[in-house]
Parts: sequence; structure tokens; C-alpha cells
Amino acid sequence: MKAAYQKQLIKYIIGDYVAANLAWVSLNAFRYNFMATCNSFQDFYSYISCPQIILGQIICPLLWLVIYYFSGYYNSPMRKSRLQEFNKTLYSIQIGVIFFFFIVVFKDLPRDYRIYYKLICILFSSQFLLTYGIRVLLTQRVTKKIHNRELGFNTLIIGAGERAKKLASELDSQKQSLGYSIVGFMELDKNAIVAQNKPIWEWDKIDQIIHEKEIEEIIVVPESTNKKELLEPLSQLYHFNLPIKAIADENNILSRSVKMTAIYDLPMIEITRDNMSDGEKNFKEVADKVIAFIALCTFSPLFVWLAWKIKKSSPGDIFYKQERVGYRGKPFSIIKFRTMKMDAEQGTPQLSSEDDDRMTPFGRTMRKYRLDELPQFWNVLKGEMSLVGPRPERDYFVQLITQKAPSYYLLFSVKPGITSWGMVKYGYANTVDKMIERLQFDLIYLDNRSLSIDIKILIYTIRTILTGKGM
Repeated sequence: MKAAYQKQLIKYIIGDYVAANLAWVSLNAFRYNFMATCNSFQDFYSYISCPQIILGQIICPLLWLVIYYFSGYYNSPMRKSRLQEFNKTLYSIQIGVIFFFFIVVFKDLPRDYRIYYKLICILFSSQFLLTYGIRVLLTQRVTKKIHNRELGFNTLIIGAGERAKKLASELDSQKQSLGYSIVGFMELDKNAIVAQNKPIWEWDKIDQIIHEKEIEEIIVVPESTNKKELLEPLSQLYHFNLPIKAIADENNILSRSVKMTAIYDLPMIEITRDNMSDGEKNFKEVADKVIAFIALCTFSPLFVWLAWKIKKSSPGDIFYKQERVGYRGKPFSIIKFRTMKMDAEQGTPQLSSEDDDRMTPFGRTMRKYRLDELPQFWNVLKGEMSLVGPRPERDYFVQLITQKAPSYYLLFSVKPGITSWGMVKYGYANTVDKMIERLQFDLIYLDNRSLSIDIKILIYTIRTILTGKGM
């Protein structure tokens, strides 16, 4: 199915490129007739074949693809909502037309200023009609295949009780398929097994089944509505990087944190869905990398000075690496400037506190202004972290937290960050109970993620650093 995703994505990209080319040719035809600057050309062919126009014919369609990328249209090439497709196409073309009008068209000199209105209408109408027309045709073909069960997505149901069997039966009995091809069930409780119409596998075979059956979606259906029973399997499911859904009900703790989608009589919630829009996610991803690169280059003299001070103040390494649990539950090595004495932690992992005697004098200063976090721009550049997101913890503390607050698993649905709303509002937490208190801020952040919220958090973080309130 991955090949089908890629094939459909390529079709959308080629379709958009062709549409942009045709729209730009039509615009140039009108520019030739309307603009005074075109009088120097003998005929339309000499105009359309001049180097400047050819260069624009190559570059402008490529820039349209960039605009569509940042609109988030290419994020999900399958199972598109037609209404969202229309809105996303209309919005991105409005932005693109304004951009191209002032960058390209506005520099031309018309015989009458009212010609500008004609040109902007021509550019918008041709770009929208061609782009949306091709997109609708491609989307309609895929949707028809899904509804006719010619195309399906291998789905594994976690749970094998009465509720799981009912869900599978209702999905299979739909007149128009929604794309779920149920391959079997994964048992959660041997005493609750009821489903018999499809294979049932034991939980310890989860990795094997995911890969052998080429699973593309997971639906968690425990027999009880206990939030702990629903959330606990997530720790072993996130790392597969697959969409994870669950049946929603009034007692479901997840319903406050994710958007809901209806599957006829069975409302479902997508646990791994990010409430940030696709366009914002793409912009955030690119901005993270660009800002991290600029920060590493800009702060390199400061890094050298900090490294010299660390070496001078205490013997040992300059940097400190520690394994943390990140996006989708995947472990990674976070990097910081060392603020404690070498081998300060022996045996059971410990949390640091404001009066921690393991901290070096200069380390205390660095933590106060959060200078020890600066090397994490490298983690951001590598794609392991984001500028803003829940702070990552060690697996030891993750296990302690989730025993009391299983909802902590929800934080794995986004990349961890250098700073977070929890850090801004609460600060460092030196006990598990305080971590759980801080968790509430991170859950609210997940529920309201947006670029504007991220910018606000970054501004407050900068203020925290400048005022030295990092401890």
C-alpha cells in the first residue's frame, strides 16, 4: 500500500504542475495583449520564447508546488475529504495569486490600471479551475475504488471481545467501504475473547503481525471503558508509526484531546492525530530546521566560550548525553552542556533540584539561563526534536508517570521540544508528582497546538532566559 500512496502522491504533484503550466501560459497570452511592455515583440511567439518568459514558465509552476506543500495538501494523498480539498485548494490559490501578482504581474506597465483587475481574475480562475478540476478527477477515482472495496487498508483490531467483534462486523457490512480491511484481532484479555470470524493473535506477536500482514491502521477496542486499559497498549504501538484509533464514549479520556471522526454508528477518535493543521505542521517542520541551523551558526562563538568555562570550572566532558523517549515512543540521545559533576548519577535515576549538590557552580548559572539546553538545536536539526513541544523524559520516569497518569502516552503523538508550555508555566519538576502536575499543561497544549501558540511559548521562553528564571 505504501507504493499506492506514493503513486497517488506523484499523480497529484504532476497534475498540479501541469495545471500551473497551463494557467501560466494563459496568463502570458493575456499579458502579451494587454501590457504596453509587449509592444517591443514582433509577435506572440517571439514574446513567449524570450528567456525571461521561459524562465518564468519553469520557475512559477515549481513555486506553486511549494505553496501547495505548505498548504498541507500532499500530506494525505489517500481518503481525502472533498470539502477540505475544495477549501484547501481555494485558500492556497488565493495566497499564490496574491504572491505572483505582486512579484511578477505588478511590475508590468498596462495601458490602463483596470487591466490589473482582469489579469488577477484570469490568473485566479485559470489556476483554480485547472488545479481543482484535475484534483477532483484523481480523488474521485481513488474514492470510488475504496467504496467498491478495490482498494483497502490492512487494519488490525487490538482486542477480541464482544465490542471488537461488533466493530469488525459493522465495518465489513457497510454498503460503501470506508477503506478498513480487517485482517484480524490482537488479544488484550484471554478471558474476554469472543471474536471468531477472523484470526486472533496473542499480544506477544504484535511486532510479527504488524510486519507480516503489512498493517496500515490500528483500532484499539478494549472490553471495558477504563482509560488505563485503553492507554496502556499505546506504549507498544506508537513506535510502529501507524494511525491508531479507538471507539469513543462519554467516559473516554481521549475525547478531550483529539478530534473525532464518525464511522456511521460508531464514532471513532484518532489517538495519533495531530490537532495542528497539515499546513502548519509542514511550516513548523521547515522552520524548526532553518531556525536550528541559524542558531547553531549564530551561537557557535557562545558555544566555544561555554565549552571553555565548563572545562575550566570542573573536570570532565563538555557535553552530556542521555537517552530520552521521543516521538512515537522512539528513544533518542538528547544532548546538553554538562551542568553536574562527572558520574553524578549512580544507580537509580534521580531528578535534579534547585539546591542539588551534584551541580557545578557554573552549571547552576547555565541552568538559570537555560544555556545548557542550547546544544539541543542539533537534536532539532536531526529531526529528533522540535523547538516547541512536550519535554522528553527518560523511560524510567515515563514508567513511573504512566502508572499514575496513563494519559502521558498522548505526548508521544508529537515531537518533544526544547521548550514547552509546561516548562514556561511550571518550570523544572523535581518529583514525579510535579511532573504529573506539569503534564496537564502539556495536554492542554496538544489540544490547542498551532503556530501562534508556539510563537507565544518561544517569546515567553526568551523572556524566562533573559530574566534568569530558568530554575
